[in-house]
Amino acid sequence: MYALLADLVVFIHALFVLFVVVGQALILIGWFVGWRWTRNPVFRVAHLAAIVFVVVEAWFGTVCPLTTLGNELNIWAGQEGNEMSFIGYWLDRMLFYTAPEWVFTLVYTLFALLVVTTFVFYPPNRKRKL
Repeated sequence: MYALLADLVVFIHALFVLFVVVGQALILIGWFVGWRWTRNPVFRVAHLAAIVFVVVEAWFGTVCPLTTLGNELNIWAGQEGNEMSFIGYWLDRMLFYTAPEWVFTLVYTLFALLVVTTFVFYPPNRKRKL
């Protein structure tokens, strides 16, 4: 059961990454082609908050809570080292790369600057008063 939960955590982690990366791409495309939904305030604030969370983690050298939870669940499942299920293995390979920490911090920070710049120059719609 713990191995299944660990796979679920890795899957959720992958969805989070997709939300941040693909979300930004869709916002930029929406800006240029006029998609109104890309200015949805709930979507845009959640997107901004997600990348800010990642950057703050990187600046403070904090391990992502999803990574920590997934590792703990693997240990509870009796798995050692990189032992994991097929699905967990491939999702893990998509999410984690080997590079110095400063590289990740720089990439996350630059990406966050793109998100903030987009937020400023292509802001979400404000709720209209009736």
